[in-house]
Amino acid sequence: MQIVPLKSDHVEEIVRLSLEAWTPVFASIQKTINVEIYETFYGEDWRVSQKEAVEKVLADEMAKVWVAREDNSTVGFIAVKLHREENMGEIYMVAVAPGYQKQGIGTALVQWALDWFKETGMSIAMVETGGDPGHAPARYTYEKVGFELWPVARYFKKL
Repeated sequence: MQIVPLKSDHVEEIVRLSLEAWTPVFASIQKTINVEIYETFYGEDWRVSQKEAVEKVLADEMAKVWVAREDNSTVGFIAVKLHREENMGEIYMVAVAPGYQKQGIGTALVQWALDWFKETGMSIAMVETGGDPGHAPARYTYEKVGFELWPVARYFKKL
């Protein structure tokens, strides 16, 4: 597996693998929150909003994106952003293709980002993820590389 900078010919594969990877995550989210709130955030089909979100971050000049490649295929990606005023690097988006999960690719991508944050002079790294069961693998990965949970309570109410 190699980690390389994003190229335009990676975009279609990244979008596809993200939607595949996040299918169980969104099924979990849908089961854990009020359906009206879920639909307010994601619409009738979460794939539409997530496709747009992935394409937006891949095109964002403020984001840095790396791609995990294996056997001439894109098998994962990570997008990060720097918040220089807080001296903080943010892991903004990560996905690994379902057939390549639980092989250390997500961990390698996160570690790659952490090393890059250090090289750019950041003193802290941050990542946000869900507390639902579908996000458990992501939480495991972040905790495995040393992230610590900052307890936050975020509440929503449909108006």
